[in-house]
Amino acid sequence: MSRIVYVNGEFVAEEQARVSIFDRGFVFGDGVYEVVPVIRGRLADRDYFLQRLRRSLTELGIVWPCSEVEYQAVLEQLVARNSLTEGIVYTQVTRGVSDRQFTFPPDTPATMVAFTQVMSLLENPSVENGIAVVTTAEIRWLRRDIKSLNLLAQVLAKQYAADHGAGETWMIEDGLVTEGASSTAYIVKDGKLITRPLSNRILPGIRRRRLLELAAGAGIACEERPFSLEEAMAADEAFISSATTILHGVVSIDGKQVGEGMPGPVGRKLRQLYIRHMLNEVGAA
Repeated sequence: MSRIVYVNGEFVAEEQARVSIFDRGFVFGDGVYEVVPVIRGRLADRDYFLQRLRRSLTELGIVWPCSEVEYQAVLEQLVARNSLTEGIVYTQVTRGVSDRQFTFPPDTPATMVAFTQVMSLLENPSVENGIAVVTTAEIRWLRRDIKSLNLLAQVLAKQYAADHGAGETWMIEDGLVTEGASSTAYIVKDGKLITRPLSNRILPGIRRRRLLELAAGAGIACEERPFSLEEAMAADEAFISSATTILHGVVSIDGKQVGEGMPGPVGRKLRQLYIRHMLNEVGAA
């Protein structure tokens, strides 16, 4: 059975989905996106992803294509129509369709598309074994706090990781780690969790926000500050978080072993706490 996707008010088979070649998302990357994890057939971290999507649209001056209640209903319909038990729902909102011009076209309705993907979030080989990370220069624009469609730098970084047998790339700017190509970066030293503070230099990760809350509740010391590549290589443990990984331990950086060369205790504990939180949220605990 064909996957059902959403395009501008309609649920259609993916083979029938069409967007204009004049859509500004296609021509300029003029839009934003969101990725929402689905656990036990329910959306997770609902409030936080809505807040981030709202902020991204506001920062770019794009008007919501529907109400927030209607938007949530679309995602829930996609999960139900595709019988998605575990995975993600991807949403993309662009400024809409107009002839090619750099300035914003007046009174143009936004384009909204969404689709589901099956993924194993709760169980994954990388949970036990951890992932290797490689590093590359930070070449992205300076509004990384907006979850925009401008992802070419991340595509190149992800391919670099794949070419080197790694699970993620950490980007380096002025000798400091910004974040992963599609994840937040963390290290642990002497029991203290360290991650970069929010600014226009990084995406405000939803998992980051939730994990810091859970860490505080569990009595894990946290420090929000930039850290260097050298610090990361000398850390006791390191890990990443994202919608599609939840949390994966980092066991090496540029071929150098991190800590004991396996996912560490702080990361393992936080992953368990976050999974428990999500299961409680969706009523599956």
